[in-house]
Amino acid sequence: MKHVTNAPWFTSAATVVLLVAMLLAGGQAYDGFLSLQVMLNLLIDNAFLLVLAIGMGVVILSGGIDLSVGAVLALSTMVAAWLLQVAQWPPLAVIAVVLLGGAAFGGCMGAIIHLFRLQPFIVTLAGMFLARGLCYLISIESITIEDPLFVAMSQTQLPFLGGFLSPGALVAIGMLVLAVWMAHYSSFGRAVYAIGGNEQSAAMMGLAVGRTKVLVYAFSGFCAALGGLLFSFYMLSGYGLHAQGTELDAIAAVVIGGTLLTGGYGYVLGALSGVLVLGTIQTLIAFDGTLSSWWTKIVIGALLFVFCVVQRLMGFRQKQN
Repeated sequence: MKHVTNAPWFTSAATVVLLVAMLLAGGQAYDGFLSLQVMLNLLIDNAFLLVLAIGMGVVILSGGIDLSVGAVLALSTMVAAWLLQVAQWPPLAVIAVVLLGGAAFGGCMGAIIHLFRLQPFIVTLAGMFLARGLCYLISIESITIEDPLFVAMSQTQLPFLGGFLSPGALVAIGMLVLAVWMAHYSSFGRAVYAIGGNEQSAAMMGLAVGRTKVLVYAFSGFCAALGGLLFSFYMLSGYGLHAQGTELDAIAAVVIGGTLLTGGYGYVLGALSGVLVLGTIQTLIAFDGTLSSWWTKIVIGALLFVFCVVQRLMGFRQKQN
């Protein structure tokens, strides 16, 4: 089967142009804005969001949505913190359990969506409430992480081109490379694009629609759990209120990165440019120093609205052609 690669490139290219324009504007307005470390900090501070956006991007490409990723991230921080600090588990075992748990949680939602023909929005919304509720069964308070491995991951600075990157940022980059290969050069990726384009046609072509859906949501759950571990490295704590609304940031990053919400069209790599745009907006506001942090949400909302309208207009144009 020929791989679907004719995704509309315009919005992805527009995102890159927008990112470059924002960086240049920031460089003109603020001294030190374009310094190497400020640029690297965009990736360091948003490594967990990039991993979430990667998983979300694959789900959206399949024609679905996953509203549970922020709650699963928080649950992962709570499970990791409790196992490390209370149960005294070794850190490598904790990491394995958290990742497997996230994948299982997502896979269960994917199975329910497929077997019962339910809307992904409803199922993953239920998953979001369930994961948040489970956080408070573990503890209603924040749990500080003092494990040496997690502390080392938090404090380590890896030299890079005269600056430094965190281990979490390198993990996020590695995950992005893996996801790009998986989406664009594997049979699983071809099935994801086909299902997102037209699920009935994909089934008639003999593709394993059910198995692919389960794997898509399992992958998203895995990414959410991995994002939770990276967030744990970043914050050195587990808390049920961590990452509230992050699922919406992940969706925004994917859409701004050029993936259509209708599924079947887009690039996983666009998650990186989308996350960097969101990070640049936050950095610009931080450098300004006079604007409220709420302006970040306002600007992101405006950008998301514009990109959705552009995608819709492009969809009408494609139908006419």
